[in-house]
Amino acid sequence: MLNLPPNSNLLYHFDTSFGGIVKKSAVFDLAILGLLQESPLHGYELRKRLSALMGAFRAISYGSLYPALRSLAEAGYISETGDKTAPGPALSSKRARITYSLTKQGASYLKELLQDSGPDAWEDEGFGVRFAFFAHTEEVVRQRILEGRRSRLAERSSQLKKSLANARDRIDQYTLELHRHGLEGVENELRWIESLIAAENKTQRTGS
Repeated sequence: MLNLPPNSNLLYHFDTSFGGIVKKSAVFDLAILGLLQESPLHGYELRKRLSALMGAFRAISYGSLYPALRSLAEAGYISETGDKTAPGPALSSKRARITYSLTKQGASYLKELLQDSGPDAWEDEGFGVRFAFFAHTEEVVRQRILEGRRSRLAERSSQLKKSLANARDRIDQYTLELHRHGLEGVENELRWIESLIAAENKTQRTGS
């Protein structure tokens, strides 16, 4: 079981882009800590890299990023360097002068997060982030995550095929094509996951 930090943002964060409290998982903390493991970053650059990592359809607002950074800093997982009181035309300019770095305690916490192979790691939001840090993930954990993702995609493929068969005579050709396109995307990813699992199995057998 994960040891949650004080005032943890793992369960909820306040995102002003949506105007309220939003339920969330550990994936956001994992993404932040994983990127900071690679190098210290300013807030602006961190936000840009998070947006690229988490996908074009999930915009990372400063209203979600900075509370998460504050929570991680209070827990001792990241450190802040720079002049927080330096004059600037806007708060974002002052924040841009702060550099965030992963601490030793944060590195341990990141390692703990990377050990998790539960259902959250298989879902759409979590899987992409987990896969981005597979190089830092143990082999057995990678295998469990890939197998979990495969089972999730196989289930989704079966549901889509059933829905498509049932709705074929009741929807127009464009909606039908949209359904087919969705199914094709799922099956393409399923084949990709199968190839990754095969590669992992081969590596285990050869020991290389």
